[in-house]
Amino acid sequence: MEDRVAVFIDGSNLYHALRANYNRYDLNFAEFVKKLCGTRRLFRAYYYNVMQDPSQKVDAHRDQQDFLHALRETPYLEVRLGGTKQAQGVTIEKGIDVMLVTDLLNLAWEDLYDVALLVSGDSDFAYALQAVKNLGKYVEVAYFESNVSRDILDVADNKHLMDKNFLKGLWAHKRPPKRRVRRPGTLPVKSNSS
Repeated sequence: MEDRVAVFIDGSNLYHALRANYNRYDLNFAEFVKKLCGTRRLFRAYYYNVMQDPSQKVDAHRDQQDFLHALRETPYLEVRLGGTKQAQGVTIEKGIDVMLVTDLLNLAWEDLYDVALLVSGDSDFAYALQAVKNLGKYVEVAYFESNVSRDILDVADNKHLMDKNFLKGLWAHKRPPKRRVRRPGTLPVKSNSS
């Protein structure tokens, strides 16, 4: 019998890591989840993030709505959104980690998956992953080298390094080739080949 995989995506963690490492975030989530599962059966993927406040960031909210619409069109992927709160003039996420951990534990308890695959490098999830392992489930972590806690890697049964090789072919759009920009006042260099 093949393993059932539940994928839990920490959206904010993924977004910031993609942006920091590749300066892009146009991931094809259907293909991304498919690659993470491999030949195993996907139970469901869950994407967790915060809803942008339209009164604070109009353009960011509009862009997020387009992004969330595309996510909701992805088969077997559910979107879970938390809110924000102002604390001393700084906007902070509220409830995202709790939602993810609640689903992670509840679905394990209900025996709806065999493998929990967390897309995050955040050490806050290490204890919850250990609890899932204690319920007899396998735990995998997909992470970026520059954005991972040793605690979460130590708990994982299997690890997926999301490097350039892993992400090849998973982008939603082809990136246009970079144009070489010539500085004003310089002439193109000709080669003197004989």
